Amino acid sequence: MYGIINKSIEEQIIENYGENKWIEIKANSGISEDFFISNDVYDDEVTYKLIKSISNVLKISTDLVLFNMGEWWILNTTHKKYAGLIKSGGKNLKDFIINLPDFHNHIMLMYPKIIAPEFKVTKMSENEILLHYYSKRSSLQEFVRGLLSGLGKIYQTPIYIELVQSKNSSYDHDTFKVSWTI
Repeated sequence: MYGIINKSIEEQIIENYGENKWIEIKANSGISEDFFISNDVYDDEVTYKLIKSISNVLKISTDLVLFNMGEWWILNTTHKKYAGLIKSGGKNLKDFIINLPDFHNHIMLMYPKIIAPEFKVTKMSENEILLHYYSKRSSLQEFVRGLLSGLGKIYQTPIYIELVQSKNSSYDHDTFKVSWTI
């Protein structure tokens, strides 16, 4: 994963729990990196070790760690550093989710070595979409749920996210039913 992901994790922990807690988490993780460079690529294992360490040190589930990371990513990292990309995604939550596949094409231009997930949208109605999430990485459903929750907050739209099909079962991808009130 790109260093910007790990930097985002670091920023989230420092802002919410303080520098000393970040130092403890990093030490507990066993990673050797002193700092992360946004445009450098790091082994996925570095990020997974940080997630596990956060879970252990803060005594919260890895699912909650991932959800919080997803919301933080949207509300802080993406919204603050790439606001133009967010705005170009659509004028409302539904438009943004529909345009999510194109959004990742823009990201791939900025980060050419990214191993980006793929999103597909099916079965749309006025206030509901099925969002299909394909990834080479496993166990990131809660991160995606956090991303979607953060988007709901950006667009000031109450959102409900249900995992209706899991890659952890016998499927090749995850499917979320995303619904909102108008």
